[in-house]
This record gives sequence, C-alpha cells and structure tokens, in this order.
Amino acid sequence: ALQIKESASQTRDVLKQHFNDLKGTLAKLLDERLVTLLQEVDTIEQETIKPLDDCQKLIEHGVNTAEDLVQEGELAIRGGIGEQNEKLWSFTKKASHIQLDSLPEVPLLVDVPCLSAQLDDSILNIVKDHIFKHGTVASRPPVQIEELIEKPGGIIVRWCKVDDDFTAQDYRLQFRKCTSNHFEDVYVGSETEFIVLHIDPNVDYQFRVCARGDGRQEWSPWSVPQIGHSTLVPHEWTAGFEGYSLSSRRNIALRNDAESSGVLYSSAPTYFCGQTLTFRVETVGQPDRRDSIGVCAEKQNGYDSLQRDQAVCISTNGAVFVNGKEMTNQLPAVTSGSTVTFDVEAVTLGSTNNNEGGNFKLRVTISSNNREVVFDWLLDQSCGSLYFGCSFFYPGWKVLVF
Repeated sequence: ALQIKESASQTRDVLKQHFNDLKGTLAKLLDERLVTLLQEVDTIEQETIKPLDDCQKLIEHGVNTAEDLVQEGELAIRGGIGEQNEKLWSFTKKASHIQLDSLPEVPLLVDVPCLSAQLDDSILNIVKDHIFKHGTVASRPPVQIEELIEKPGGIIVRWCKVDDDFTAQDYRLQFRKCTSNHFEDVYVGSETEFIVLHIDPNVDYQFRVCARGDGRQEWSPWSVPQIGHSTLVPHEWTAGFEGYSLSSRRNIALRNDAESSGVLYSSAPTYFCGQTLTFRVETVGQPDRRDSIGVCAEKQNGYDSLQRDQAVCISTNGAVFVNGKEMTNQLPAVTSGSTVTFDVEAVTLGSTNNNEGGNFKLRVTISSNNREVVFDWLLDQSCGSLYFGCSFFYPGWKVLVF
C-alpha cells in the first residue's frame, strides 16, 4: 500500500511539473514566432513605402517651386517698367528651367502592397491531437529487475520485460550506494544482463532499469529499485610485482615494459570451488606460447608460467595445460575483449585407486569465445580455495579479474 501511495504521489508531481514546463515552452515558442512575423511586417512596410515617400517628396517639391514662381510672376507684373523688365527676365529664365511636365509615375493602387496575415487554424487541431495523445500513466514499468547475483567485487544484474506489448530497443541500468542520493548510469544497450564492478563488500546498493521502445527517443519509467550486496571478498592481484602495473582496486593488471620473469599471483586464495572466476582481456600484446592465465593450488616462485604442476591454465594461443601437460583439446586464441571463465567443482575426496597420481580430484570447465573444455584435475592435497595468476612475456596485455 505504501508503494502505491508513494508512487501515485510522485507520478502526480511529475505530471504537474512536466505540463507546467510544457506550457512555459509553448508560450515562449509562440512569443518568438510572433516577434519574427512582426519583424517581417516592419521590413516589408519599410521596403515598399520608401519609393512612394520619395515620389511624394518630389511632387511636393515641384508644386512648391511652381507656387514660388507664380508669386514671382505676379510681383513682376505689378512692378514699374524698368524693374518689371528685369523681374520678367528673371521670371522667364526660371520658368524655362522648371520641369513641371516631368513628374514621377504614380503606381496603380493594385500594384501597391497591401499587407495581411495568413493564419491557418488547422494548427490547433494538429496540436490538439498531439496533446490528447501526449503522456501515459502505467500501473507498472515495462521492465523489472529479475535477479541480483553476488560476485567477488561485483554484482550481476539481470532484468526482464514484464509488458508483452512493449518492444524494447535498448535498456538502461543505473545503480547507487544506498547512502547516496544520486543514481549513475552503468550500462546502456540491448542485453538483459550486466555485471556491475567496483562493488565494495557488505555494502548495500540500489539498482534500477528502464527501457526505450522500438523507434522511440524517450525512456520508459524506472523499475522498482532493488537492493543487493556482495559478501564475497573482491579478487585482487598481488601489488608490487616487477613487470605489472595494477589499477587502484587491484583487479586490473597491465603487463608493462619492465623486465619480468615469473607469474603474477592473486594476493590471496580468494577463488572458492563452486564459483565462476572470470578474466576479461582488455588489451593485448604480442602473444607467446608460454603465456598463461589460470588457477593453482599454491603460489610457487621460480616458474615463468602456470604451465606447471598443481596448476591449470590457458595460453594466449588457446592451448590448455593441466599440471604442466598440454591437452589435445584447444580453445580459440585470446583476443582483445575475450572473456575466459574457470568453473571448478570438487568431484572426489580422499585417495583414488589409479596410477594418475594425486588424491584430490576437481572437475574444471574453461570457457572462452563460446567454446569450452571440461576435464578432471588431480591435486596432491585437498584444496577448498585456489590462487589465480597470469604471466605474459611481452608488454601490452591488460587483464581484469572478477
């Protein structure tokens, strides 16, 4: 009941705010259009009235000149003989120069502009139709968060469509710490699953998702926020190892230009059987057949690769090694953007009655580029948690672990 009341109150506020904003914007647009049209009237008026004004001034000037000449003629007639001759000579001279028969042509009334405004009332019907269809109220959003799965240092978020009539083109996922007021985008795209990294352990986070309909610009309402957290310790590479630079959270290792011989291990055995360990190759360098990405029972210094006993790994060329021996099955070569996953499950405890050596068997699945290999891995002793590691002979390789 509380969710219904709170969401109804929030929806009312959103609707009121939106339509108030719309009113203001429409009024502003109409005012701007009015100003533009009034400026057009002013321009036409000024451009078309100028020739007529010039014509009027010319006629008025000619009439005034003629009036002055008539007065001068009358004075000349009234004067004495000598004075009269001189005034008549002056009058005749002026009269010969005046051009009373040369007046500008006055245009016909039909040729003179007559301004008017053409206003189409159909705009009201068009606007009315759009307004009546504008906005909808939904009882629930078209997408909802379906599942939150904890990972070391991350949370996998899965969502699904709950409105069959809604065709989604894109989804948008946001999250925030429960103590924060601000949601931030972490994913926009067509997938319905995303792993949110940089999650602090045992801290509550809120997640919400919305969708954009096919061919639409606007986003749908947000889903009901879901709270999730991860109790799993984030995976970290060992800091301070020659030849590798780490990110601030130590979950990304970059093979740098420094000389290095040996394996960069995890800082602790944080991978537990039954989980999925994921390596994402962000950038690649020159491959070497001795390169390795994998897991091992314990850190062993003095080796330049995980292609050794008590370890399983994949090389950058796709070759898979179990306890130092190369398998006949091979995975695709590792490329930029490749994701390599390790799933390890305990199969048997105690001794085995065969000659393969080892008394502890694990079932290992390595997946890469939509291919996978499955095999049994024999260890000398029981091992509940494993180290992970990588080794690259050339710089440029960058690997994210989660």
